[in-house]
Amino acid sequence: MRTKPNEDLALAEERDEHVPERTCVLSRRKGTRDQLIRLALGPDGTVAPDVRAKAPGRGAWIGVTRAELDEANAKGKLKSALQRAFKTNDVTVPADLGEKTEAALRQSALDRLGMEARSGKLINGFDRIETAARSGKVHLLLHAADAGDDGNRSLDQAWRVGGGGPQGVIFPEGRTILSMALGRENVVHAALTDPAAASRVQHVLRRWRAFTGPDRGPEGGEPALRAGSAEEDLTKG
Repeated sequence: MRTKPNEDLALAEERDEHVPERTCVLSRRKGTRDQLIRLALGPDGTVAPDVRAKAPGRGAWIGVTRAELDEANAKGKLKSALQRAFKTNDVTVPADLGEKTEAALRQSALDRLGMEARSGKLINGFDRIETAARSGKVHLLLHAADAGDDGNRSLDQAWRVGGGGPQGVIFPEGRTILSMALGRENVVHAALTDPAAASRVQHVLRRWRAFTGPDRGPEGGEPALRAGSAEEDLTKG
């Protein structure tokens, strides 16, 4: 019996949805490009983080925390693994590769928030967020690291009333950095009002947190970078 055309189409779409997996050069664990972090080999043999996976040339993938990366780098295991992956001995691994990778993931998250704000899919201001949350229009709620507990609890409650999550995400930077990223003044709380935008922001935050470790980054309580370094990064150029 012949397969119906719509069934053929469904099978074709199912095949097209297959996502290729990469392998971490250190742990040998497999994951998609969204789950792993790409390291790019420059023309001079220097390795650099390529968190957006867009740099030209050869790349290798890692799926470990910063602590694990730093340890492997200090012991020379990372360089050996990258030499095998790149099939060349002309590989230079900076001692601060872990720090650079964390900074790149952090900047990627801040950039994503800025883009969503400019597209009109992110709101701020306590009263505005509370109203939207109670109306079921908030898909992701963020609190600056230095936001007050009372304000957090009030907005979390409003979000629950509107059918949202149990509580907002504690962003790993304070209001100064969050405000600079969004191009707005005194941003203590922020909310994504579009489901796709919320998913995009959650994705970059998860990647950042996965690298910094469960005790750092979003909901971990420890800022990802020193405030001074963060301000310098955002004001460059």
